[in-house]
Formats: sequence, C-alpha cells, structure tokens
Amino acid sequence: MIPISVMVAGIGTTSFKIKGRYGVERPSGFAAPLRPAVTWNITKRCNLKCLHCYVDAGPADSSELTTEEALDVVDQMAEIGVPMVIFSGGEPLLRPDFFDVASYAGSKGIKLVISTNGTLISKEVAKRLKDLGFYYVGISLDSVDGEYHDYFRGVKGAFSSALLGIKNAVNAGLDVGLRFTVTAKNIAEVPKYLEFAASLGVRRVTFYHLSAAGRAQRLDKSWYYTPEQYVAFIHTLIEYARKYAGEIEIETTLAPYDGVYIALTLGNGSEEYLKFVESAGGCGRKMISIYPNGDVYPCQFLDFYRLGNVRERRLREILRPDAVEPFVNTEKYLRGPRCSACAYKRYCKGGDRARAYYLTGDMWGDDPLCPLPSILARN
Repeated sequence: MIPISVMVAGIGTTSFKIKGRYGVERPSGFAAPLRPAVTWNITKRCNLKCLHCYVDAGPADSSELTTEEALDVVDQMAEIGVPMVIFSGGEPLLRPDFFDVASYAGSKGIKLVISTNGTLISKEVAKRLKDLGFYYVGISLDSVDGEYHDYFRGVKGAFSSALLGIKNAVNAGLDVGLRFTVTAKNIAEVPKYLEFAASLGVRRVTFYHLSAAGRAQRLDKSWYYTPEQYVAFIHTLIEYARKYAGEIEIETTLAPYDGVYIALTLGNGSEEYLKFVESAGGCGRKMISIYPNGDVYPCQFLDFYRLGNVRERRLREILRPDAVEPFVNTEKYLRGPRCSACAYKRYCKGGDRARAYYLTGDMWGDDPLCPLPSILARN
C-alpha cells in the first residue's frame, strides 16, 4: 500500500486513526513480517460476479473453516500480536457467523476492518459494524458510471446497492473508503471519481492496480493501462491529495512503483523518500492473507505461493523468518531483465509478483505493468 496523501501532503485520515501519525521522516511500524496485518478471506460466497475476482468467488465452499476453527484462527492471530484483521471474501457479510467472529477478534484487541462490495450494508448492518468498533469499511466502487460498475461487477443493480450501502455506513458514523480497481477503461475518470467521493463524505480512496489472479487471468491486454495513461493518473492523484488533504486520503496498492515515481517527482529521488516507499510494506512483509479453507499466503493475490494452513500448523509456526524472507528481500530474487536491473528494486520489490507470475510465467520475473522503464527512458 502506497500512502499517496502522506507522501504528498504529510497527512492521512483513516490510516492515522488506525496506525497513529507517521510520515516520510517517520515511517509506520504498525505491522511487521512476523506480526502482520491479516486479510482474511473468510468466505468464498459472493452475490456478485466480478470480472477480476482474485478468488473466483461464488457459491459457498464446503472446505471453509467452521465457526470453531475460525475462532481458533483469531486466537492464533492474537498469539503473534496481529494488529489488524481485514475481513474480506467473497463477500464477508454472507458468512452467517461473521459478526460472532468479528466480535471475538475485537475482544482480543485486534483492530477490525471490512472489505465489502457494499450491497448488503443496510442501516441495521451499518449500526452493528459501528457498535462492534470497526475502524474502517472499504467498499468497492469502480466508476461514477453505474453501467460500467455493474458490468465490471457482473450484476445489474450492483452500483445502486453499493451506493446505498456507502450512505448507510457514512450515516452510521463509520469511516468509509472507496476501493477502485484501475483499468485502461476507467482510469480517465479518476478526477471525476475523486470529486464524487468527496460528495459522499468518505474518508479514503484506495486505487487497486489491476492484478492478474483468479478471473483476471481471462482479461485481455486492453484492460491494462499504458505508460501515458499512468503518468496522467499519478499526477491526478498528486493534485487531489493536496486538494483534499486532511479530508480524504488517497492510497494505491499492487504497484509500489507508484511510490518510486512520486519519490522521484516530489523528493528528487532522495533516500528518505525511497526508504519510506520500502517501509510501506506489501505481500509477506507487513501483511498476509488467510483463505476460506485456512490456507495462508503472502497476500490475497499470491494464491500460487502457499505458506501453510492454519488447520495443520499455527500461525506462529507458519510465519517463520525463512518463510517470509523472499518477500522481505525480494530484490535478491528478481531475475526479469527490467526488474533485476532496476536501480529502485530494493524499494519497489519488483511491483506485483502476481502479475509477474500470471502474465510471464515466472514469479521472480518482470511486472509487465510497471511503466517506469518507459517513463525514465524519456526523461
């Protein structure tokens, strides 16, 4: 996760509430490789059919953890001091025991976050999330155009239902953020989207660069942006990070090269800015993912690199220093011609390893979406 607003304007909103104040001169120590934040894909069930779904969600999976097993996973998180759990799916609100598991996690001192499609957040659900002390509600909304959002999410009416969920959550007093998957087909509307986000009263917008796991493998190259589109996109984020400083924080994920580009643009490539990018973390460094059946991965998109299973071993045994070392020091393993030769590989860690794996066949190959070589060659 690259905290654009913190890099540009020195101020966050939701992230400061969760992590405390941090910045370029004082990176956050909120999570660590052996004490990571956890994205918990607690169910595979979903009421949408998103074109890019990284877990290929849909019907319930009989291999999902039982309630008893899920509560034990919470105990395992508490044992290693997990600071935050992000409940995801599928659609986490479709799991019948969701609120029981979330309540138990909260009782263990773990900060609660939910990543949802928003369509099931009624006034009653929003109140329950607020009463349980959820720090943040992230809701997917991929456009200001309802037709595009419905197409991308695979169900007609998804946009209007998500919009109602956003309003219910905001009105309940929850910190709400929007999650926007960046593609070549919606990247040009980012200025309009950020203005729309401000009108909704949300506190954060996170831009997810399109990965290549799950159903995204079926998308052709026309969905991926060009270097020219990328430059316009990043400069838009810089502009709006300044405009909405302290009101809405802007972040990106699945593209640590965003931080490198901003470090070069605003910090003249200073070591302080670049080290801040490195400190932002990523797959296996400050986060991990647990899948519905208990499999543990470096993050939710690296479904081809299994670290273990919580039914077989406890998290404290799965997260050994040697297990996460390739993600802490990824730059040592990169062998793609561009990433391995990049002067900024120590800070970027080679971009998204899922795109490298699924689009080139080599986990340690180049991230094909990274535009920096083209951009730097022109400057």
